[in-house]
Amino acid sequence: MLKSARKKPRDPEGRMPLVEHLRELRNRLVKALLAIVPIMIVALFFAKDIAAFITAPVPVCPSEAKAAEFFAETGKRCAILKQDGLTSPFTTFVKISLMAALVASAPVWLYQLWAFLAPGLHRHEKKYALSAVALGTPLFLTGAYLAYWVLPLAIPVLLSFSIDGSTNFISVDDMVGISVKMVLAFGLAFQLPLVLMLLNAGGVLSGKRMLGWWRGMVLSIAIFSAMVTPTDPLSMIVLAVPITVLYFGATGFSLLNDRRRLNKDPDAGLSDDEASDIDLTPEPVSTSRMLPEQADGSPDDDGRTRRNGYDDAT
Repeated sequence: MLKSARKKPRDPEGRMPLVEHLRELRNRLVKALLAIVPIMIVALFFAKDIAAFITAPVPVCPSEAKAAEFFAETGKRCAILKQDGLTSPFTTFVKISLMAALVASAPVWLYQLWAFLAPGLHRHEKKYALSAVALGTPLFLTGAYLAYWVLPLAIPVLLSFSIDGSTNFISVDDMVGISVKMVLAFGLAFQLPLVLMLLNAGGVLSGKRMLGWWRGMVLSIAIFSAMVTPTDPLSMIVLAVPITVLYFGATGFSLLNDRRRLNKDPDAGLSDDEASDIDLTPEPVSTSRMLPEQADGSPDDDGRTRRNGYDDAT
């Protein structure tokens, strides 16, 4: 039937049943996968070049003798890359291709994430959400680049804890896994200001409350940075400091947005069960406009005198 095939109009306030929310989430995930999977397949053909790019931060030695000679000359450690197992090269290629696809398709799946959250915002608030999402892609790419930049600094620090006389063997699979984890952790962590600004634009979170959370947020960011980065303090600081700065930047934006909203609507900060102040200031009442022939108060054709558009009786 044409009537049943016709799509139902969307609720302007974004309200929908739970089944509709799940169906919407499924559609958004499918669209994101349609962008990720083709790029992942293409990246498989360039997996060796990407692997060389990922493992470039590791100071590599071709043999144990060369590793010992390098340590004796420079006092620094180098590692020997290895791959264990028959399926390890293939699984490594899959991980490399997945990481490349996630980075390359970031604009698509970030937009799908916004499109899933946007129906919960009012129509006049979506323009702020769209502006905030426009920052999501460069923020994710900045975080991914920062993760790759910190690896050459973190790996020599980690290798320096090796016991004298030992040789470091690093699995390529482990190296790729660390790189993927850091790229995703840095990229997604840099989305924190985007999420906070979206919540503020939707009226869920105020800038004042965000500012009141600063102690707990700084501690949480430090703990998160320690969990997702290697055990060296340098990587933790490199991740924690930018996220903290971005958090306070999002807080400042939210405070300005709340002030703008309050100036536009003084009752915007009231809760649902709180009554607004009633303005009891009397206002002057303007008199009704008289017809030209009644303006001087002279009698009309019936002999009645009208003042301000009314006769004397009224």
